[in-house]
Amino acid sequence: MGFFDSEIVQQELKQLAEDYQSLIQLGNNYGKFDREGKKLFIEQWEGIMERYRIFMKRFELSEDFMAQMTIQQLRTQLGQFGITPQQMFDQMNLTLERMKAELEKQP
Repeated sequence: MGFFDSEIVQQELKQLAEDYQSLIQLGNNYGKFDREGKKLFIEQWEGIMERYRIFMKRFELSEDFMAQMTIQQLRTQLGQFGITPQQMFDQMNLTLERMKAELEKQP
């Protein structure tokens, strides 16, 4: 069975994509959130990033051709912007850390 043939993989990918889209839409109102809402938003982003990082590792470790092609496509797409997948994760973590620091400054 191929990597993408797994019902569990399909379900996880679908849920990850839906959760990601929901957070993107929710983020449009970030400035209106109270302190606790911002904390929750940041925590949810951290969770999404961890789930995404785990999924990426599963792709990398898989011997499935389509999983390897998916990783290669991601590397190629990110490479067009001059970054690697690790740099993408590092940048997102840096952004979340900055958001936390800003939140700590607020009364």
